[in-house]
Amino acid sequence: MGGNIPPCEQGHEMKLYSFLSEKKTAVMNRWYDAILNTYPSDTSKFLKGQKNPFMNPVGSTTFHAIESLYEYLVHGEGKDEVPLFLDNIIRIRAVQDFTPAQCVRFILSLKETVREELKDEISVHGLQYELLEFESRIDELSLLAFDIYMKCREKLYQLKATELQRWTYRRLQKADEIYKEECVYKDIHNEVIEFGRKEVDK
Repeated sequence: MGGNIPPCEQGHEMKLYSFLSEKKTAVMNRWYDAILNTYPSDTSKFLKGQKNPFMNPVGSTTFHAIESLYEYLVHGEGKDEVPLFLDNIIRIRAVQDFTPAQCVRFILSLKETVREELKDEISVHGLQYELLEFESRIDELSLLAFDIYMKCREKLYQLKATELQRWTYRRLQKADEIYKEECVYKDIHNEVIEFGRKEVDK
């Protein structure tokens, strides 16, 4: 991720990062809703309405992961765990009917979320440059997310290929068993016919 450290961690705190920290709850809720809106309407409605983490593991996992990613982007916390948090979300989305772009777009949607939630602060304090710097960090995360997505898809293809091989092997085994049973039946049948002929000849 380029080793970038948020300006607030470099000894000269920037105003944008202060606002991002202050308005974390509002930004997080808007970002979370934006992610859930990428699912089909029925699924999205369920994910938004079900607050029990045991009944809604997808929603719970997603929110926990993006909260940790937000802490990294704003405060530089948990850098080593960033791939894990991305993986937790992408594994869920990789098995859905999302295109590769749709699968990782949840990261980029944070840009629009921040622009909407902090539009007044950005305008009043002239934070456009700081915003671009922050968005470049989001872009780095999106690239990492895409790499993780490709690995997830590769793993899924491997699992499907393995399962197909097992299915084919089981079918061949079954066919072989049926063939052997038919051979035994034919042998017995032929022996019975041959025995009958011998009895007639007597």
